Amino acid sequence: MDKIIADLVDQPDSPSAMRSEADLILTRAKWASEIFRGYDRERTQAIVQAVAQAAFEKAQEYAEWAVRETGFGVVEHKRFKAEASSRGLVEYYRDHDFVNPRVDHERMIVEIPRPAGVVFALAPATNPIATVYFKILSALMTRNAIVFSAHPASRECCNHATRLLAEVAERAGAPDGVIQAIDEPTIPLIDEFMRSDKTSVILATGGMAMVRAAYSSSNPALGVGPGNGPIVVDDTGDCKKTARYLVDSKSFDNGILCTADSIAIVYRSIAKQLRIEMERVGAYFCKEDEISLLREFMFGAGSLNVKGVVGRDAPLIARDAGIRVPLRTRILVAPIKKIGIDEPLSKEKLSPVLAWFVAAGKSEAFTQARATLRMTGAGHSAAIHSSDPQTVLDYATSVEAYRVIANTALSQGASGLTTNLAPTMTVGTGFFGRSSVGENVGPMHLVHWTRIAYAKDASIDISSFDGKQLKFSGPLASAPSDGVPGEDSGSRAAPPAEPRAPVSPGNRRQAGKGRPVEEHTEVDLRSEIRRLIAEELRRNRGE
Repeated sequence: MDKIIADLVDQPDSPSAMRSEADLILTRAKWASEIFRGYDRERTQAIVQAVAQAAFEKAQEYAEWAVRETGFGVVEHKRFKAEASSRGLVEYYRDHDFVNPRVDHERMIVEIPRPAGVVFALAPATNPIATVYFKILSALMTRNAIVFSAHPASRECCNHATRLLAEVAERAGAPDGVIQAIDEPTIPLIDEFMRSDKTSVILATGGMAMVRAAYSSSNPALGVGPGNGPIVVDDTGDCKKTARYLVDSKSFDNGILCTADSIAIVYRSIAKQLRIEMERVGAYFCKEDEISLLREFMFGAGSLNVKGVVGRDAPLIARDAGIRVPLRTRILVAPIKKIGIDEPLSKEKLSPVLAWFVAAGKSEAFTQARATLRMTGAGHSAAIHSSDPQTVLDYATSVEAYRVIANTALSQGASGLTTNLAPTMTVGTGFFGRSSVGENVGPMHLVHWTRIAYAKDASIDISSFDGKQLKFSGPLASAPSDGVPGEDSGSRAAPPAEPRAPVSPGNRRQAGKGRPVEEHTEVDLRSEIRRLIAEELRRNRGE
């Protein structure tokens, strides 16, 4: 057995080694979640407020870092998203109580909140810091622990932000290990986290392959699909306002949000006037030969040219495609004659490039909008600019989208930044997009409710539940001994100076902490892995 253990320890990328690394981190998170669920609302809110304020104050710094590290987007816009996903998010949910019981006198039901436990979260490179803020605060509001896996292209800024917010949360009284991150994620390692029985729910924001992996993990998952928003513009609206909304929306963070506009489908009767107004506010309409150059540059290799296109400024994209445009250009507009899989410019572009299709009228416009979403983006988002309520209603019931934004910017509106939709960095695509949720994902999706139901009898009075509080016990004294499940400290006395927490192999500075954890030697770490693997082997052999 010793030889088997030694061989496994000496293979840091082996399945057993990765399983042990995931287990150590998740055990720490599970302990934290069990302690956290014993916090009352006052203590929970104090932690949330402290973390939100710290995140808000660092929004500019992290926005600059994200653009520098990834090369995607606009600093000013990333800062705005980060601010909206910190103090803005907490303000939106200020009156929501995810901690205390709810009493429904009319339905004779008392509801008790039950946090998920351990949230495993993925953050994309296109929208890194706002996603980190949003998911961490959603987890804290609902008394969950969270483990983050950032996209490799944005790992440095995401992990630094995670460490900072973890330290702030712990200083405010959160359990040790309530926020953690994976220092060097790999696909096999992420798979171990997804499949672990210590993971309660997966928040998957990223590419479709990763979202599908989350859904096939056997654990509950909240995933999203790609966007490809069609925008119908009829002849009843204000062309000047519509033009500004279209350009502002498509240029926001260089079109990198999944809620960004993809195709403007414009009634022929107002196409010329709208084009003039859009050119006045920074749109450049490509000529026929330029459209061919742009199409080849963006999709010539068979798929989207991520490095050359995603989140880059419009003049840079034009230059590299061989097109000369004014430096003031905010978006590139590519008129196309058809929408479908054989016209790549009608696909999601994640850039300040907007396709433009002229429709004869309502029937053709709606048909083409439906075709756009059937091709890519089903269940996601769409927009319409019209002053006729019946047209807006007809459009919303026609397209397969769960967010239809009327007479404002789609990019910011669908994500709740400029509308009263729930602010989110994770957009559910529902049944149409093969997702488990169709609304904007938020903290309400990280807590379920136990319901105490009384008989339908008007003589029964449940007013005695009003104002009743749960028996909150937290915080406990320290983490489980050596990070081994089931070995609790057994003490609820005053905590020691620094509770011992397990450390993942090869990680001297735990990503969930803003300071070095207790230093372990290489021998200690190897011994820990040997012990865990030996226990697993003994269980498998029935010893």
